[in-house]
Amino acid sequence: MKNLAPLPLDIKLMNGLASALFGVLVLLLLGAALAYVQQLPKFAIRGVTVTGDVSHYNAISLRANVMPRLQGTFFTLDLKATRHVFETMPWVRHAVVRRDFPNRLKVQLEEHQPVAYWGAEGDSRLVNSFGEVFEANLGELEQDKLPRLNGPDGQSSQVLATYQTLQPLLTPMDLTLEQLELTPRGGWRAQLETGTALELGSGRLDELVARLERFLKTVTQATARYGRNVSQLASVDLRHTDGYAIRLNGVSTIEAGDVKKLMQVNR
Repeated sequence: MKNLAPLPLDIKLMNGLASALFGVLVLLLLGAALAYVQQLPKFAIRGVTVTGDVSHYNAISLRANVMPRLQGTFFTLDLKATRHVFETMPWVRHAVVRRDFPNRLKVQLEEHQPVAYWGAEGDSRLVNSFGEVFEANLGELEQDKLPRLNGPDGQSSQVLATYQTLQPLLTPMDLTLEQLELTPRGGWRAQLETGTALELGSGRLDELVARLERFLKTVTQATARYGRNVSQLASVDLRHTDGYAIRLNGVSTIEAGDVKKLMQVNR
């Protein structure tokens, strides 16, 4: 049997080029066909199934707020951008978005759980259980008996943690922190539900706790000296090294003629 003569180099190159061109053509045709299929109306997003925290939303409100902002079909939709659309809605803290063949989305929502107001009186911002600030319609709050926290931007988590540490110390005496503020200079101010203003001073959290505990141990006896109770405190200053100063509603002094009495309570 005779051996076939090897093909000339130029013939080999032409055959290789033809095969490569054919392969490219096939890929282009497949790509065009895939792009065509992806854009078929059959695969346009028709609905969203929502699970998780949905107390502030229903199917109608989600459809009205989200569907017009979705771009693309089941195949071309950008899930990251879609998640961002959901997370820009009031009350939504986090969203997980998945495709549901052939033309739906499955979305799991985590809503903000408000634990306090944030900012000055009248501010519509809230703080969630993670110490994050968010904006929402206050008229949709399920509970309006929330404390008001305030402080520099980015410090909401620290302010919430301080509140959650101090409030349990006051609870046994039926006292409630209505407001807590971290000033720009690092000082802490508070107001009780009774209207009492508290100057807590600055420092570490354990230092604040120590000052408040010292006050709570003796405040009942201190107010009793003037025939008053804790609810009749006008203000308390815990910044003193050797004690604290209080002002009592309805207690006057002859020297000052003031309606409130300032006294120093030592350890």
